[in-house]
Amino acid sequence: MHRPLILGGAAAIAVTFGLARYGYGLFQPRLAREFDLSMSVVGLIGSATYVGYLLALLLAGILVARFGPRPVVVAGGVSATAGMTLVAFAQGPAMLTAGLVLAGTSSGWAWTPYSDVVDRAVPAGLRARAMGVLSSGTAFGVVVAGPLALLAYGTGWRLVWLLFAAMALAMTLFNARVLPTGTHRPAQGGPRVGLRWFARRAAVPLYATAVAYGLVGSVYWQYAVTAVEDGMGDGRATAPLFWTLMGLAGIAGVLVGHAIDRHGLRRVHAGMFAGLSVAVALLGLAPGSLPAVIVSAVLYGPLFMAGSGLLSFWSYRLFPDRPSTGFSATVAFLAAGTIAGPAVLGLVADGYGLRAAFLATAAVSLLALLVRPHTTGEARPAPSPRRGRETVSCGVSNSA
Repeated sequence: MHRPLILGGAAAIAVTFGLARYGYGLFQPRLAREFDLSMSVVGLIGSATYVGYLLALLLAGILVARFGPRPVVVAGGVSATAGMTLVAFAQGPAMLTAGLVLAGTSSGWAWTPYSDVVDRAVPAGLRARAMGVLSSGTAFGVVVAGPLALLAYGTGWRLVWLLFAAMALAMTLFNARVLPTGTHRPAQGGPRVGLRWFARRAAVPLYATAVAYGLVGSVYWQYAVTAVEDGMGDGRATAPLFWTLMGLAGIAGVLVGHAIDRHGLRRVHAGMFAGLSVAVALLGLAPGSLPAVIVSAVLYGPLFMAGSGLLSFWSYRLFPDRPSTGFSATVAFLAAGTIAGPAVLGLVADGYGLRAAFLATAAVSLLALLVRPHTTGEARPAPSPRRGRETVSCGVSNSA
């Protein structure tokens, strides 16, 4: 029963993140040339897309609790379809920005509802793996986008974005058919949601991690293709092959649930940010070196994909009574980092060069190593009598 739901969820993440949200980074050099955009303007547009993402996130948790996951995910699919269609027909920077912002909201609508879907439909022992599969959907979207970008020579990028929009429409129709209707738990069945519910002490490291992860990820997705093309030359196949390699490597992020079960949350957290630091720094130190670029893509792909799964597991352990609402708070902090990243580092790139911007971002990733996830029982409320042990974890062991 849960397999069509997981397939639909992976497709939703692939489209809304891999295409609608991160597709801008893949096509950014072409869009910048066609619409005569400076690096700082490129960064501001990128930050604007994350503002739309944040607004959608803030509404998603509320709407899922009231109406259930189906209409919220469908709203994400509709915004992705409409936004990418606008991009395909854009005649100037204003229409381009409007399309990118609308498409960018789609990931805010589509991601958090699946916390409730997994909690409702997937057996407790399989939830970690299910969330790992969902979070790896981004990698599959990136893998699809890379080869299609080879067709985007000259004005061919418009046809590719129309194809992206068609994929978004198909995903929307599929999810509208398979997702459950109605809310998962009555509002009176859980604790009162207020500032103290969100601002519990154990959540502070989670929120700090989300900000750092969002900033590092947004800078890489936004500027990596430009860094590689600047360093290795503007070959037609350079960016698509780099993007495809990153996506293929990213599929390994599906194993994050197994990694947390085996090594614990703290070790996976530390390894992830250490590896991301190296991946980002390589594009600052040697963007013209083919081995450095390959290592960067192979490191970044799985570690970034694993990061979203790590946040999902960690958030579920803190907020098992209202998973979508709690995860919306987590991803709101992530969105704050993604909003700041492109704009701030775009200004750094204009003033000191793109390589300096990547090295500064790598330093932020290193600072994230100072954050240590809580591992005490404070992060895991006792199960309610109604649900028994099923609320204790999302398939994540006590070893974290």
